[in-house]
Amino acid sequence: MTRSWTGRLALQLVLPAALIALWWWTSESSTSIYYPPLSRILESLQDDWLFEQVGSDLLPSLGRFTAGYLIAVAAGIVVGTLIGLAPRVRQASQPVTEFVRSIPPPLLLPFALAVFGLGNSSKVAVIAVGSVWPVLLNTIDGVRGVDPQTLDMARSYGLRRGMRITHVILPAASPKIAVGMRTALSVALILMVISEMVGSTNGLGFQVLSAQRSFDVPGTYAGVIVIGVVGLVVSLGFVVAEGWIMRWHRGARGLLDETTTRRGRRQAATIADAPAAVRPVRTEEIVR
Repeated sequence: MTRSWTGRLALQLVLPAALIALWWWTSESSTSIYYPPLSRILESLQDDWLFEQVGSDLLPSLGRFTAGYLIAVAAGIVVGTLIGLAPRVRQASQPVTEFVRSIPPPLLLPFALAVFGLGNSSKVAVIAVGSVWPVLLNTIDGVRGVDPQTLDMARSYGLRRGMRITHVILPAASPKIAVGMRTALSVALILMVISEMVGSTNGLGFQVLSAQRSFDVPGTYAGVIVIGVVGLVVSLGFVVAEGWIMRWHRGARGLLDETTTRRGRRQAATIADAPAAVRPVRTEEIVR
């Protein structure tokens, strides 16, 4: 397992390392103001972002991003479940849903500034409204795609509607909901940067725009690198959390890795070789 993990990690690092080396080599002797040497960009990154602007710009951006994303996920799952379960509600809300989702989220920024002002509320609102659609639409699709036989079985066991939603419908729709949540991550990150470029005094987007306006090209590159690193860390964290939460789904589909499969086979063999007094009793043995 260790060798396979290190092998995958090494394979994933080959292309980034090659691109960085190519960037360093092509920019080392560059005299263009628009293509500064990578060493100057790293110096700007170290001076500005390692210590000085973490508390004043990076943390506020992460706070807005987290708040807007969580609101979008909660609203998307709740509203999407309600729409997916009620065909009449879905038909009635479809024109409004299609109209609102067709509006580019950055165009909502002036409206949010007029309603919520220049504070964090307007930026969180833009992030939430713009990133809710992948979660909402995937939740509707996932709820509608639940096997009717599974729902009939849940009704036959006397499960109430609330328990059917929490124990049957949402788990069955969770793979598609997870896809929507992952798509919403990138949308929320983009809207976080855009919202901070208008009517803001701090944040990643504000600093990148300020560096661009002051012709600080290395500082602009450094800000873009920080945004990319934030997106990478958030995406990797989501993948790890999704893999842990959705492990049952991969196991049901036979998508677990070979190591896990071998472990399960060894456990099954151990149970089969155990004495009858401690071995779990099978259903066919009870019937006999």
